Amino acid sequence: MEVPARSDHTAVLFGNVLYVWGGCQYVNGEEVVLPSDEIWLYDMESGLWTHRGMGGEVPPLLSQTCGSFLQGVLYVFGGCDSNSHTNQMYCVDLQDGKYTWKKVTGCVGTPPSPRDRHSCWVYKDRLIYFGGYGCKKVREVNNFKSFTVVETSWAVIGSESFRFWGWNNEVYMFEPSSATWTEPQTQGQPPEPRSSHASATLGNKGYICGGLETETIDIHCLDLVSWTWSHMEPLSTSLPIGRSLHTLTPMSHNTLFLFGGLSTSGQVLSDGWEFNTVTGEWKERQHPHKDKPRLWHSAVQGKDNDVVVFGGSSDYVVIMDSITVLRCPSQSHCSDVLVFQTQPYSLSRLCEDCIGKHASALQELASCLPPRVQETLHKRMSYFSTLTKQQ
Repeated sequence: MEVPARSDHTAVLFGNVLYVWGGCQYVNGEEVVLPSDEIWLYDMESGLWTHRGMGGEVPPLLSQTCGSFLQGVLYVFGGCDSNSHTNQMYCVDLQDGKYTWKKVTGCVGTPPSPRDRHSCWVYKDRLIYFGGYGCKKVREVNNFKSFTVVETSWAVIGSESFRFWGWNNEVYMFEPSSATWTEPQTQGQPPEPRSSHASATLGNKGYICGGLETETIDIHCLDLVSWTWSHMEPLSTSLPIGRSLHTLTPMSHNTLFLFGGLSTSGQVLSDGWEFNTVTGEWKERQHPHKDKPRLWHSAVQGKDNDVVVFGGSSDYVVIMDSITVLRCPSQSHCSDVLVFQTQPYSLSRLCEDCIGKHASALQELASCLPPRVQETLHKRMSYFSTLTKQQ
């Protein structure tokens, strides 16, 4: 079974299974949002996909939403539905196998304003949202330092007053156990308002980078205990170029992996960089996927600190005033899984992979091994067989 190619989706890793939900494609120059009542499961050991239906209070078709994973539950917040931007939240338990959606209602506190292309840090039992693009009423814009207005985008809607559209650098926290929204008061110099950036959590710190029209990328850190911002001044002479729609993924307790995205000149990127959060140094990392540029993909931390990338697009679409300036054919959307090795593998994994790659010669000998080991090896054989067919 083949998973449909897509960008702008949500992907989370739970155990050895990658869960993929939502996203969109461009077909004949038009954006097509993929169904909300289905989820795709990818077995990281066997390389096989399965499809599951979803029920309950299914979210509307959503694009540019933000998905996060906490204690076995997938949460999606914000994005765009068929009407406009939204600030609704939905959740689904991925552990019980029922895949029943629930709309999160009856919350305490004031939620963020409607927005898209924002990000989320997961820390302890909290979801902490940053940034994004959306609309605000005049009375909601309390500080233009935290909200950059796109001046030509305001409008009068019905009986409402002017609405401003723009980017923000706001921080909001949601606690699922009490369904409570709060807006922590941060200290220090916050990042510029932005969207389409990347974020990652390491320990008690949240990191964000990119999403601005700058020559080189910037990176900022928020201490999730003291709520203090700091700008990570790079010490390297070689830096990643500025970009958006990229990913930032933990590789170790003090290292982040940056991959792909869209440069400020409109180039889809395939470079990979390590950022050391202790020394503040960027280092470009060589990898086997240089021929596979990606933007608007997903990336998660996998087994043995692998970085697992799925989907995205290898091309770019610009739509202005409903007129497609640059067409993106449907085949530019991707459905492959890219694995970036970030550390030496254990001897057991090296043996499993070796047998999987040479299944034709070793399959009969593997049948003499204990059943549990055989099951693992059969999955690795399936994985490398599928990988060979895709190449």
